[in-house]
Amino acid sequence: MLDTLTFGFLGGGNMASALIGGLIARGVPAGAIRVVDPFPEAQQRLARDLGVHAAGAPDAAFGASDVLVLAVKPQQFRDATEQLLPHLPGDGPGNLVISVAAGIRLQDMQRWLGGRNRVVRAMPNTPALSGMGMTGLAAPAGLSAKDRAIASAVAEAVGKCVWVDGDDQIDAVTAISGSGPAYVFYFIEAMQRAATELGLSAEQGRDLAVETFRGAATLAGQSPEPVATLRERVTSKGGTTHAALTSMEASGIADAFVRAMHAAAARGKEMGAEFGKD
Repeated sequence: MLDTLTFGFLGGGNMASALIGGLIARGVPAGAIRVVDPFPEAQQRLARDLGVHAAGAPDAAFGASDVLVLAVKPQQFRDATEQLLPHLPGDGPGNLVISVAAGIRLQDMQRWLGGRNRVVRAMPNTPALSGMGMTGLAAPAGLSAKDRAIASAVAEAVGKCVWVDGDDQIDAVTAISGSGPAYVFYFIEAMQRAATELGLSAEQGRDLAVETFRGAATLAGQSPEPVATLRERVTSKGGTTHAALTSMEASGIADAFVRAMHAAAARGKEMGAEFGKD
């Protein structure tokens, strides 16, 4: 499917580069991908490393791409669409537009893109940089099955994806998986600190923590059993794991963690309101 399409990326940063690399690995010719980035250094890097056409501003050829991926910062999103709009097709079905900007709502995307309905809001996360990303996708109710399949295939070029219903659920995705890698890094840092306090080296602590997260996540993904069951199997009453989890429960860590993700979701909703103001 993807190798018959042309792609335009507005923004050439890390996430855009990861998606472009994933698309090329899936068979999309580099010549079918155009990138707009205002920084000459980024243009040179994209052309050199990925073989794509890179320019400093959108033009008619860029605007005619079958799929446009808007990979700019949310505070730059509206200005970017204003630069892009004059180059978009004036008739026909137009482009499929996928936004990876946090907080930008579907209705605002449609409004700033001249009322277009072929839009998708995507929330990837940074493991996409290593091909292990998780992306949440949402779209207006009328988006065709074909367009949904294209958006899914783009997201799956760097990992896995899940479709959700509308902006509120994308805010939840942002809180859980979009911001989620930072939570994992936070716990890895804490485990590394504990390792050094217990007499291990920082390098040993990092290796132990990283591989423990990797292995536990792989086991959870492969097992059909609830995560709670997997946890219980590691936790012998009166043992070391039980001592650690009892300490965490006494400190209210689980409740604090859940509150933190509610805060992240609330901030995502606030961002949508802020950036969507006229």
